[in-house]
This record gives sequence, structure tokens and C-alpha cells, in this order.
Amino acid sequence: MSPDLENKMHRLRGELACLQRVVVAFSGGVDSTFLLKMAHDVLETDALAMLAVSPSLPHREREEAVRTAEQIGAELVIIDTLEVENADYAANAPNRCFFCKDHVYAALRRCADEHGILHVLDGMNADDTLDVRPGRAAALKHGVRSPLNELGFTKEEVREAAKSLGLEVWDKPAAACLSSRVPYGTPVTADLLARIESAEDYLHSLGFAELRVRHHGDIARIEVPVALFQKAVVRQTELVGGLKALGWLYVTLDLEGLRQGSMNEVLPGVTNRRVEAADSMLAAAVP
Repeated sequence: MSPDLENKMHRLRGELACLQRVVVAFSGGVDSTFLLKMAHDVLETDALAMLAVSPSLPHREREEAVRTAEQIGAELVIIDTLEVENADYAANAPNRCFFCKDHVYAALRRCADEHGILHVLDGMNADDTLDVRPGRAAALKHGVRSPLNELGFTKEEVREAAKSLGLEVWDKPAAACLSSRVPYGTPVTADLLARIESAEDYLHSLGFAELRVRHHGDIARIEVPVALFQKAVVRQTELVGGLKALGWLYVTLDLEGLRQGSMNEVLPGVTNRRVEAADSMLAAAVP
């Protein structure tokens, strides 16, 4: 581990100690798991994990999150949220995530208040600022802090630190809510989210660990890492048959491969901002 990462972890422990009691918005992903582990190590029973559950959260993610919290030894509170019933969220405009996070953070804030806890934290890291995230406005609205971002933890550093702490999820693929599989302007419904979840569960059963099934009306667009294209071709009959059985007429494989936030590519300037961000990171890495 680099001295810089060791210093960031030391500073994070100090920051958590100063906060005294915290609620961690917990999803079971590597970022929130690392933050919860650090908070639990520093604050013990004064670090409470809260998991928001709704139709946009896959059942397998909920089960994994519960197991992870148990392994850490942290108390976990599960909150049922109903953002899908919010008309602004269901309309699925490009700022959909704001209405989701506004709903979720309000619920976490109420629960934190009931426990007499002032500080609510989430696991956003410094690299997350490179993508489109309307939910950050909701975090600011509800006073949610992001200590990993504040201290400059990159995703790679979070994974390295999580591995050093013995966390099994250190290399867990990035996840996103099921609504991120639906194009902007297409209404989000619980039934549609359940169909997408069934499709992704089916692909998991075929041995694809990292994937997205994007819904485009009659078309299901499969994203898997480029390295797994040959496997997808070999399992072509099963992929097509399984997804057609779930209601899609056409099944496609995205030749760009798996990538985060591909539904945002329709938004003006998103691709350019990513290229500029990547160029800046590359330039900084060159001596």
C-alpha cells in the first residue's frame, strides 16, 4: 500500500472519530462496504448501516448486502422506500436520480433522527464525479456527506484499501440500480424492473458475472465485457431464447461492451466530458 493511501485511511479514521456517531447509506458495494468497515472499526456500535430497499434494488444485491453487514458486525437497518411510486421518478427524465436520492436520503435522514444520529454518510468516491450524478443535489439537500470523495479516494484506492482490510467485496463489479437500464423518457414501473432483474439473473445463471441488460422497447441490449464476447456467441441460443421468453422480440449484443452509464451517452456533452476527464488523468500520470 502506498504512503498516500495509508495517509488517506489515517485521515478517514480521524474524521470518523470526530463525527462520533454516523449512519452509513449502505448498498453492499465496495465503496459503502469499505466506509462501513472503517466506521465500525472506529466507532463500533455508534456506526449504523442503513439499506434502502425498493423494486430498483435486485434481490441478490439485498441478500449480499445483509451478509456483508453481518460479516463486518455492524447493525443494519433495512428501510423500504417507494421511489418508483413517485411520478417524477417514474417519468424517467435525465434527473431521475435526484428524485430517487431525494426520497431515499429523506428516509435515511428520518431514521437517523429517530436514532439521535446527526451525520449521514454515503460512499461516493472521487472517480464518481466523472459521471452524470443528479443525485448529488439530493445529498447536498439532506446534508449527506461523502468522506471518501472529500479525502480524494479513487475507486482503485478504495478497492486496494478494502482488500487490505480483508473485505470479500473488494473486487466486486460496480453495480447500479435497475432503473439505469431504462432509456430516459421510458416510464419506470415495478413490473419492468422485475423483468430486467429476471433477465440479469438468467445471464448470471449462464456464468456472466458482469453484465447489464438494457431495455429498449422490443429490444434487449446486452452489455458484457469484451473479453466475454466469445462466450456470448457460444451461449447465443440460450441468451436469445431466455430473453425472448421474458418478452423482448429482439436480443442484441452491444459491441462496445460493458461500460458504466451507457444510457447517459444520449445526453449532450457526456461523451466529451468523459474523454476530457480520461485525457486529464492520463496526462497527470505521465512523468
